[in-house]
Amino acid sequence: MGIFGEIRREFIARPDQAKGQMLYKWPDTNIRKMTQLTVEQDELAVFFRDGRVQGTVSPGRSTLDSSEIPFLGMLVDAASGGNLFKTEIYFISTREFPSLPFGGMIDNVVDPETTLAIGLRVFGEYSLKAVEPQSLILNLVGTRNIQTNDQITDWMREQLLKVLRTDVVTHVVSQNWPILGIAAHTEEIEQETLQKVQSYVASYGLQIVRLGNFTISIKEEDEETLKRYRKDAQYSRLAGGFQQYSVGEALQGVGEGAAEGGGAGNPAVLGIGLGLGGMVTGAGQTVAAGGQVQVRCGNCGTLNSENAKFCSNCGQTLAPAPAPAGAVVACPSCGTQNAATAKFCANCGTSLQAPAALTCPKCGTESPPGTRFCPSCGTNLEEPSAAPPSTPPPSQPPS
Repeated sequence: MGIFGEIRREFIARPDQAKGQMLYKWPDTNIRKMTQLTVEQDELAVFFRDGRVQGTVSPGRSTLDSSEIPFLGMLVDAASGGNLFKTEIYFISTREFPSLPFGGMIDNVVDPETTLAIGLRVFGEYSLKAVEPQSLILNLVGTRNIQTNDQITDWMREQLLKVLRTDVVTHVVSQNWPILGIAAHTEEIEQETLQKVQSYVASYGLQIVRLGNFTISIKEEDEETLKRYRKDAQYSRLAGGFQQYSVGEALQGVGEGAAEGGGAGNPAVLGIGLGLGGMVTGAGQTVAAGGQVQVRCGNCGTLNSENAKFCSNCGQTLAPAPAPAGAVVACPSCGTQNAATAKFCANCGTSLQAPAALTCPKCGTESPPGTRFCPSCGTNLEEPSAAPPSTPPPSQPPS
């Protein structure tokens, strides 16, 4: 080994490029006796061997000799004739490390206001400090084989998110916090998270000192869904119900379509379905809501039943509801409109087929259905085979 190697072995200190790390492990485990150890003011040197912390050296310059540092006597390597110490040396910074980022998905939380499942995210920064370096080495580095600064901060980040996943969800459920306004509770969540997370990290000799730039957000698509839901709910209350709101939305679409010059071919004019099957079927006069045809009063806008002749609100005469497409045959019994090809009334079953005209078997005169005697010769049309009477019936004038 050259002269520079000998010098390196006789002086141990944290290198400049590692001064920004919370934890730095000295690369050699065979430490020469009488080596000069330098520990900075904001760190401690921890000696670790056989799964145990053997001792700690405070800030300052020390000579590694068992006469000055008694616990080194347990680290002497007998195979070297007592000239080497067999140990791992960790430099642990005790200063606060600020501006460490954290963030990610918390959970899908059921919004108590809308009962919709909403994805919550949290972002922010935290500061970390080692308060018990011995516990850090023993419980985190030694048991989880964490050797780098990044591994430590990644582990702490997971502990923060673990607390947030349980704490935020608990608050939303127990206190019925609406998700859309959860930002108003940011400070409260931040303080409780900071308090509760300590129990998760204290056993590792660490402390999360503070949180900063703490933000709870909603996925963009979920936020849009909540805003739309809240808008619909508010408008429904103002309109007196969701059905009335749906009708209003449909009529608004008709007006917008007409303003754009779309005419009857514009989808807004044809009707807009709003979850209830509602549709304006013609000039805003009839509305199918839940499968039931209703007639809108032209005077006050109130919806009335299909067969109403007068408005139930203002008494205005209602225009009859237009017949369904293709309905051209009216039932002679109940007046229901039926398809042109229908043979019987869909409402009362009355036959819709017109009776054939009656032809007199004697003179050939055609008469309307139901005529009893031929108006030309007096023949009894109910009995076509019978001969005509010698005298006309009393109710008929002589031929």
